Amino acid sequence: MRTKSTPLYILLICSMLIIACGEEEKKFDGKVKISGSLDNYPEGFLVLSEYANDRTNVVDTIKVKNGGKFEYELTLDGPNFYELNLMDAETVRLALYHEDVEINYDFESQELALKGSRDSEMLRKIDEVTLLYQEEGNELNTEFYEAMADRDQEAIKAIQEKAMQLEVNHASRVKESINQMDGSFAALAGLGMLNPRNDFNYIDSTLNALGERYPDMKMITTWKQELDEMRALSVGQPAPEIALPNPDGNIQKLSELRGKYVLVDFWAGWCRPCREENPNVVRLYNKYKDQGFEVFGVSLDRTREMWEKAIEEDGLEWTQVSDLKYFNSEAAATYQINAIPATYMIDPDGNILAKDLRGITLENKLAEIFD
Repeated sequence: MRTKSTPLYILLICSMLIIACGEEEKKFDGKVKISGSLDNYPEGFLVLSEYANDRTNVVDTIKVKNGGKFEYELTLDGPNFYELNLMDAETVRLALYHEDVEINYDFESQELALKGSRDSEMLRKIDEVTLLYQEEGNELNTEFYEAMADRDQEAIKAIQEKAMQLEVNHASRVKESINQMDGSFAALAGLGMLNPRNDFNYIDSTLNALGERYPDMKMITTWKQELDEMRALSVGQPAPEIALPNPDGNIQKLSELRGKYVLVDFWAGWCRPCREENPNVVRLYNKYKDQGFEVFGVSLDRTREMWEKAIEEDGLEWTQVSDLKYFNSEAAATYQINAIPATYMIDPDGNILAKDLRGITLENKLAEIFD
């Protein structure tokens, strides 16, 4: 399940967990019982759906008996994610494998209680983190629209920086929740909320650990194949060479800056967010250039005139290269760039140190390196 999401993941050393009550967990037999009770419920059915290939498929409808009781036996091939729609009033996400689950819900108070399935309980923790992120994001959106209406550029910039910090905080909360799951496959829901460009190693190590525990889970296998395609550009890997003409027509190579911390900045003169970020990069470049910081600008412009005009207007003094091929640029293909601005921070040994740094995140990373 992808909801589009390295501290070391704790590998399990036992083949069987001991749950809180001291009993050994139930072994998987292909059957799970979904039961519970509803209070103050309307007429209708419960609809059970299964996640498959980033979509949900209806499995069955469940009748509610007199008194609000319901019970259903689900046959499954292995661990997977499900949704139980409670008469369109509430949707309960479930992570089901070897444990029965009990769901109790009051339609008036909207109180939900879930028991029995530890994996489903872990999934609810991820949902709580998601809800908090959405609430904080909605607040920022409201502030942003108000600042746009007032044409308050300073407020807009501050809100954009808050948004970037919100992404960082959200990723930290997600990883904290995953680290407390002790191998539950519900961690996959959290991984789907992380940006693989920034958290590749964490996602990779966590998937490997989950793959050892759930070797036949197709979702894990598919995801690992996707990560393999991204591995060459993950943090810690050697930065691929870029060799393109500068404005004078001379070939400049990224490797020529070896020994320094280099921000590879994919941008363009026609890209408004790129141009708005340039003053921040100029300020930080002037602050840290004497300490070993360099910028290697890769323009995705289509015309030399627009490229050179933007360099002059924004006062970009660092190395600039381009083949003037827009997103068909050789460098854009090598670095899998499909949107700009996009950045890679390269360490003095020529390895990828971080990705997508800009605004406050770039400032914080440089302060971490040099201060």
